[in-house]
Amino acid sequence: MNIESLVSKYINSAEKVFNKIQVKSGTIITNEKIDNVIKYAKDYLEDSKYYKNQGEFKTSLTSIAYCEGVLDALKLLDVVNFDWITKEPTEK
Repeated sequence: MNIESLVSKYINSAEKVFNKIQVKSGTIITNEKIDNVIKYAKDYLEDSKYYKNQGEFKTSLTSIAYCEGVLDALKLLDVVNFDWITKEPTEK
């Protein structure tokens, strides 16, 4: 499948979700659930590094974007604390 077809597939899938998504009432987010989601983010990071080493940069970028999206979602839910490092340290 070429990249354009893959992007179209993911966009279509996300649009279908947004058409049917429902917010659950009375939801409780436990530390166990948070830890599980953090594990998913770590797995996406490891996938990204693997695909980068394989020279599959598009897949690597997709994986790290998933990782960042999951981390951002956790932060938006106010269940984790961290700051994105936006500037690389300069070498002397």
